[in-house]
Amino acid sequence: MLEGKKVLIFDMDGTLIDSVGVWNDVDRALIQQIRADGGTDPGDVQMQRDDALRRFSKEASPYLSYCAFLGETYGSSLSPDEIHTLRYDIAQDFLKYVIDYKPDADRFLHRAKELGYTLVIATTTKRANMDIYRTQNVNMMAKARIDDLFSLVYTREDAKEIKPNPEIYLRVMAELNAAPEECLVFEDSLIGIEAAKRAGIPAVAVYDRYSDGERDQINALADYQISSYTQLL
Repeated sequence: MLEGKKVLIFDMDGTLIDSVGVWNDVDRALIQQIRADGGTDPGDVQMQRDDALRRFSKEASPYLSYCAFLGETYGSSLSPDEIHTLRYDIAQDFLKYVIDYKPDADRFLHRAKELGYTLVIATTTKRANMDIYRTQNVNMMAKARIDDLFSLVYTREDAKEIKPNPEIYLRVMAELNAAPEECLVFEDSLIGIEAAKRAGIPAVAVYDRYSDGERDQINALADYQISSYTQLL
């Protein structure tokens, strides 16, 4: 899997960090606050979010469009900007104190850096959230500081279109003057694997239980599958 590779490119949510479930909790709390009907069960918030972001991937601010969608779906009187701000406010404690690396991800990153690989983050996570992971997240900073390990960190703001568009991966290769065969992408989701493959880069599917609904498609498209970073160590 690593033979001939120079650049290892990682997604964040669900790939390097255990965060997908946290964002599900954030969105459940958000929906509970904005919905007009007083209901309590929003159903599968992850599937709803993934479907919406896929539809809005070409828009200038997919997450703002997602918040507009939530407002319309749940009859909120709040504007999309107000819902977006509320979502971020709800998320603050989660981002700083709950989210952590997936098991042994930090150890694998340290080892890969020692072996001379160039490490890159290419994510649809907002820069503001990434800055919290870099400078305020107590769990991640204690184990593996992002600024110490990664040569490049690309966030949502660094691409016109989000995954499954391959733009962010094409930008990484251009920046590092690296060929697709010299790179390896680590992703947990189907849209992430699709983006890597569209860029011509081999892809590793990192298991995350929140992607089980698309597991067959992920495994069929990915070049490799790993159950955890412990397996790589």
